[in-house]
Amino acid sequence: MDPDFLNALTQSSTLDRFLSEAVIIKGEKRKLIKQTSSNNPKVEELKLFLTEWINRTLKEEHIVVKSLEEDLYDGLVLHHLLENLGSLKLDVDRIALTEKKQRQKLSVILEAVAKCLKLEESQLKWSVESILAKDLLSTLHLLVAIAKHFEPTLALPPNVQVETITIETTSGRFKTSNAVEYITENKENIEAQSKNDAFDELFSCAPDKLDAVKKALLQFVDQHVGKLGLNVKDIESQFSDGVILLLLIGQLEGYFLNLRNFFLTPASTMEMFHNVNLALELLAEGGLLNFPVNSE
Repeated sequence: MDPDFLNALTQSSTLDRFLSEAVIIKGEKRKLIKQTSSNNPKVEELKLFLTEWINRTLKEEHIVVKSLEEDLYDGLVLHHLLENLGSLKLDVDRIALTEKKQRQKLSVILEAVAKCLKLEESQLKWSVESILAKDLLSTLHLLVAIAKHFEPTLALPPNVQVETITIETTSGRFKTSNAVEYITENKENIEAQSKNDAFDELFSCAPDKLDAVKKALLQFVDQHVGKLGLNVKDIESQFSDGVILLLLIGQLEGYFLNLRNFFLTPASTMEMFHNVNLALELLAEGGLLNFPVNSE
């Protein structure tokens, strides 16, 4: 038997969940949160945050959630939550007592969620069966997606990640794979992305303002490299060989670049690449570049 699978089953909660579910059919996959992550303080913080958010949202309806897995699987709370947050009128019974009715209700609810969030089936991190089976990972992914869509200013705990084990059967044998999965976004990535998005937005949505930005950048560059007797009139052409960029970095950071370390008058593409790569290395070493840039 696969050692990872055996290790997973030795963890009591994973074993209980696995044995309580139907036998995994050939080719089927089941993803579970490892026990070490289930007790992770960040996961507990997110569970408490979402529980309090739901209770606060549904306070006037006198609905109290104590356990995300146990209280959401039948669709009742999700039904009220969507009606409250999105004013959605769903054509389903308020209370579904049988498993068949609960499955039908969840199907309508999750279809409405996918439509609101404009998600394709391949993008969904939950399913009717996983929610009905009280799967914590699927439940957290679903609630985080709903919260981000309907209340984008909600301060969800960032950087919540879990270790998962995926179990499947192939040719009568169990196969497992381990992974780390983010439930809420990595705050550092968000901040880096937001810095990049300002220029993406400028190029795609406000091209009319691009000339004004280029003019401001030229003035900024001239202010500093002008002390060396240089004048920059065109950002694209004069920055392409890396010379102006290197001299600008030296002026801004307050150090002198040894002329033997770069080509002041590059005569070939390789010499230009050398200059640009050196500039990128200096920026990275100075903590000013936290995303990859193609020197070409």
